[in-house]
Amino acid sequence: MANIIYNTAAIITLVSIGIAFIRMIIGPTVADRAVALDVMTINAISLIVFIAYYSNRIIYLDIAMVYALISFVGVVAIARYLERGI
Repeated sequence: MANIIYNTAAIITLVSIGIAFIRMIIGPTVADRAVALDVMTINAISLIVFIAYYSNRIIYLDIAMVYALISFVGVVAIARYLERGI
């Protein structure tokens, strides 16, 4: 039963990445594209966690944490750039 739930969550996450990618392509403003990119990175982190669960390797969780930190710094940099125009 738990595997069915995990598989369903992984499929929903993949679909969400696709929808966010479409939004990133057709987003009318740069802010929309930045938010879509942030959504894609959050979903990618979720997929890395799913892969860690399925492969029974804890090291992938460390990779997901590092990716999350880099993503956070990137989004903050984009937000500062958009607000100040630097």
